[in-house]
Amino acid sequence: MRAILGGIAASSLVVPAIVAGRAPEVPRAIAAKVKRPQRVVAATEVPVVEPVELQDLTPEDARVFNASIPFVRGPRPAARPFLFAGNDMQRARATDCLAAAAWYEAGDDPVGQQAVVQVVLNRLRHPAFPKTICGVVFQGQERTTGCQFTFACDGALARHPSEPAWERARQVAIKALNGAVFAKVGYATHYHTDWVVPYWSASLDKLAEVHTHLFFRWTGWWGTPAAFRRTVSSDEPVIAVLGNISPVHRLGDALAEAATAIAAATPGAAIASPLATNTVPGEPDSFTALLPDGAPENYPALAKTACGTRPKCKFLGWTDRTMLPDGTAMTPAQMAGMSFSYLRDQGAGLERELWNCREFPRTGPGLCMRRQVVPVATSTGGPVLRGPSGLDGIRRREEPVATPSPTATKLL
Repeated sequence: MRAILGGIAASSLVVPAIVAGRAPEVPRAIAAKVKRPQRVVAATEVPVVEPVELQDLTPEDARVFNASIPFVRGPRPAARPFLFAGNDMQRARATDCLAAAAWYEAGDDPVGQQAVVQVVLNRLRHPAFPKTICGVVFQGQERTTGCQFTFACDGALARHPSEPAWERARQVAIKALNGAVFAKVGYATHYHTDWVVPYWSASLDKLAEVHTHLFFRWTGWWGTPAAFRRTVSSDEPVIAVLGNISPVHRLGDALAEAATAIAAATPGAAIASPLATNTVPGEPDSFTALLPDGAPENYPALAKTACGTRPKCKFLGWTDRTMLPDGTAMTPAQMAGMSFSYLRDQGAGLERELWNCREFPRTGPGLCMRRQVVPVATSTGGPVLRGPSGLDGIRRREEPVATPSPTATKLL
């Protein structure tokens, strides 16, 4: 980890046993340099998370002072398992934010990564911190100083992990989002290296030592399990600075920028970014999206931004949230409710933009999705009822069409 809430970048991590005993006294000359800790915050008052500030000590004096702080006596329970409850896109964003914290803070060390990830999840469930994983990891990045995790502000993001290392960090994150717990650090919400002394360290309970890093929880009620029951949010934000290593953050940021640019260039248009965009599982070049209302002529720009430079790409959009598919299958009703599709195959010389012309009447040939019948279940012996016409997102030469099966249809 790094100096403050960060940096187990050591090649291998040794976890020393915690030895019970009396902490050594700190020399008066060192103690005189240390500011006294703040009071213990009452249960009726949420603690304030301040920007990181270090005591004015040399690394050698810092180690002496840190060694003088005893480990807390009494129970040190492990945190409860955490289960992420969002959709696929939200989970993907949370996974990559958590993996970024793990890798940039702990390097390619699995034990250090688990410790970092546990601190992030502990903060997530504590009311003093943001309600999303990405919000916790990048808290304070808008300030010139004060990032809670130093890698978010100190230029470390210019370094990129190798693909295998990034995948290993993602696997640690995935397991944590599925309930894995790193019990050693308990309900720790803070940590630092032993060669620095943050102003807050002497006011917190010292829980554990992992290699050269010390882990802390708040003193008093705010460090007990009861304080870690805040309702969290799955509405994970797009973190633009992760775009170089995380496709889900790159895609979301590109769509948001495109929508903003379109709105600025279209007089009187009020266009928001897509409310949801998903990569189709097993099809990395296919996307489904919840489209903003209004100005359908702007949908191609959003689709092309999402597709980027891919030689093959498929972008399917809906304006009705209830019609948006949540997996690889699409029902006939969802096909009928599709608002826009964009298909690209550079090898075949294909690039096609099609609209649902029942939703968006347009002029000119070749712009409308082909309509097809959506079957509706009927009772035996009763009159045969036909549902609304469907759309398959691809315009083809008109020819007789067999009635499609009412079972789920894979995304085109």
